[in-house]
Amino acid sequence: MTDPAAERLLCGRAWDDFCDVLKNTGKIVDRFSEIDELDRTEWYRCLSRYMRGMLERYVEAGDPSRLALVDMAWRHSINCTSPMQDQIFAEFDPAHDYRLTGNRRDCPYIVFMAWKHSQPADYGARNWAPAGVAGLKLFDPAWLPAVGTLLSDDMHFDADGNFEIIVSQNRPADGKDWLPTSSECVGLLVRTHYHNWDGVERATMQIERINGGPPQPVDPADLSRMLAKSAQAVLGYAELIRSWWQDNLSKRPNAITYSQATYLSNGGVPDRRHHGFGSWFKDRDEALVVRFTPPPCRFWTWQVCNIWQENLDNYAERQGYLNDGGTVLEPDGSVLFVLADEDPGIGVRWVDSYGHQRGVWSSRLIHTEGDPPVITIHRVTLDELQRSGLAGLKQEDAIVSGGRAPD
Repeated sequence: MTDPAAERLLCGRAWDDFCDVLKNTGKIVDRFSEIDELDRTEWYRCLSRYMRGMLERYVEAGDPSRLALVDMAWRHSINCTSPMQDQIFAEFDPAHDYRLTGNRRDCPYIVFMAWKHSQPADYGARNWAPAGVAGLKLFDPAWLPAVGTLLSDDMHFDADGNFEIIVSQNRPADGKDWLPTSSECVGLLVRTHYHNWDGVERATMQIERINGGPPQPVDPADLSRMLAKSAQAVLGYAELIRSWWQDNLSKRPNAITYSQATYLSNGGVPDRRHHGFGSWFKDRDEALVVRFTPPPCRFWTWQVCNIWQENLDNYAERQGYLNDGGTVLEPDGSVLFVLADEDPGIGVRWVDSYGHQRGVWSSRLIHTEGDPPVITIHRVTLDELQRSGLAGLKQEDAIVSGGRAPD
């Protein structure tokens, strides 16, 4: 008897459903009001990046007999991906054990995480387009809580920076470094963190299955599952973007809220981290003046994103974000910057909003001592800022957020 997933692929239903899910996903943008031409243009480009990324993860690198690590697609971003880290994915079958080897090179901090997501056993045999967003309750590859974590601080490296990690459900008897998994695990994520990019040699790594046979030709049932997961992941991330913006972030303009629960709910790990999200709004003739003092921590970044949680395009020119490795602090230890479409010329670090009038921003602090920072934001016209400078800002007019996390 033919496997239903294989039959679905061979008769063309898997491909039709893949296309239909993507088509339905594109229409989510119509649920947004008050977005401009740039926002809408970036929405469709964002979907193309998700599609590329998911096909690379689940089809090109998702063959269970040819496991591979895959970097996040160039200029792609998920949940405000830090511009100071690389993200590397692998999909796997938890019934097998794996060996992850590599060299940290100039990377000061690495996080390894195994995760799970909701998926029925027969997800490759079903058509998902008819269910729409409601189908995510059963099958959501974009919801990725951690099952096991391993930090580079707790690992063994030889004198040259080489490492070896066993990825398995059972702890290795020989004492090798171990990334624990479970029967629910579907893959792993590696985050490599850097302070700057100047002259840096990035970490390298590869993965192999320990107790598997030789690679096999592609199987129709496997490809049916790969296509279903790719399309459903695009839908899941698109709906996540919508819900974060419409149900949460847009209701807290020009503020940041630090929430450990929000961070851990989707790909976060408990490494003494404060991660805050918020939204920013201004008109074209306005500026946002932002100040905060980072607490003692190992890394910090502040990034400005569009409403789709993507870094602004100008981050390739090292614009649109600030971080501990390249930002000059004020004499009192604070970070001070102006977000605007043009440099107001008042001697303060300028972050170019790059034609955007609204978006998401994120504050990330890793290995932190103490509470997250208090943030003050002044929304002023560019004319007023150029005329009066910082001296014209009144404390009573500041929008204050941040501080001790609610959870």
